[in-house]
Amino acid sequence: MERRNDCKIVLETGEVYEGVHFGAKVERVCELVFNTSVVGYQEIISDPTYANQAVVMTYPIIGNYGITDEDNETKNAHVGALIVRDYNDLPSNFRCTKTLGEILEDSGVPAIFGPDTRQLTRRIRDGGECKAIITDIDTPIEECLEKIRNTALPENRVACVSCRKKWFRRTEHSRYNVVAVDCGIKNSMLRSLCKRGCNVTVVPYNTTPEEIDRIAPDGVFISNGPGSPESVPETVALINGIKGRYPVFAVCLGAQLAAISYGARIKKMPCGHRGGNHSVRNLETGKLETVAQNHGYVIDKASLKGTGLKITHENVFDGSVEGVECKKDRLFAVQYHPESVAVPKTDNYLFDKFVSLMEEK
Repeated sequence: MERRNDCKIVLETGEVYEGVHFGAKVERVCELVFNTSVVGYQEIISDPTYANQAVVMTYPIIGNYGITDEDNETKNAHVGALIVRDYNDLPSNFRCTKTLGEILEDSGVPAIFGPDTRQLTRRIRDGGECKAIITDIDTPIEECLEKIRNTALPENRVACVSCRKKWFRRTEHSRYNVVAVDCGIKNSMLRSLCKRGCNVTVVPYNTTPEEIDRIAPDGVFISNGPGSPESVPETVALINGIKGRYPVFAVCLGAQLAAISYGARIKKMPCGHRGGNHSVRNLETGKLETVAQNHGYVIDKASLKGTGLKITHENVFDGSVEGVECKKDRLFAVQYHPESVAVPKTDNYLFDKFVSLMEEK
């Protein structure tokens, strides 16, 4: 698509990037982040972990295979905004039901194509994540900066995306009953549990240990989600109340919440890990795994000393913690999204490990 620039991105530090709008033509202030995935834009826009974030896609051409209904991670688009270099509004895919622009417009999500996403990514990488506004090209810069200053991003984003009451995901020939704590859970995680014979009861993030006991599951899954783990004390209290009594598998934000429950600290990353091509070393096997990541916070490695948690995975690029485990409590957690990996066996061994713990119980 080629059209005259009609909108722009203004960063809180004053930089301006112009482009052409697609999706919903609305003004929005978001946290600016980047994602290095080559494919998977549909999964990205429907992942609740991206709530209130404007995602810069580093891969240049986005939209070329459209949108397929059954590939959505949730019913709605949760991303705050989308920024791409080139947008393809004529997708080629026999499964396609909508264009990317159409689903963004339906969901009220603004998007822009045309800015130099390489330069924008370098700005985020070197200067850190920041607030930005997507607005009309004629909006004065001072007005943009004032709106950014006066707009506070939600503190507890998990409360905005979690379910309000429990619901069920069933499978044929079920063998296990799992409670999945919804901090922003994705359909692909539920599918990974169901295909291993798990009936899943999805519950809100602020469910109490007593409510879990009434369900009497074989295991508990703590999901991914948006924002800072420090803003979700309810889920930390839940983990404290169930660890050691049920097998627990925690992912992404869930891993950070599990670490906090053992006394570890969490720190904010300068630009986070987001994309489907990150390398992680399994410290138990020594093997490298290519995994999908989506987090802006990380477990402070030094704070794990004396907590009873053992590091099981490390990031190859920066040495950050990617997995922890407490064998005594039958709890393990990974920072990445195991159901979205490039190598299917990585998905298998983690979810299979959870099933094995439930079988032992």
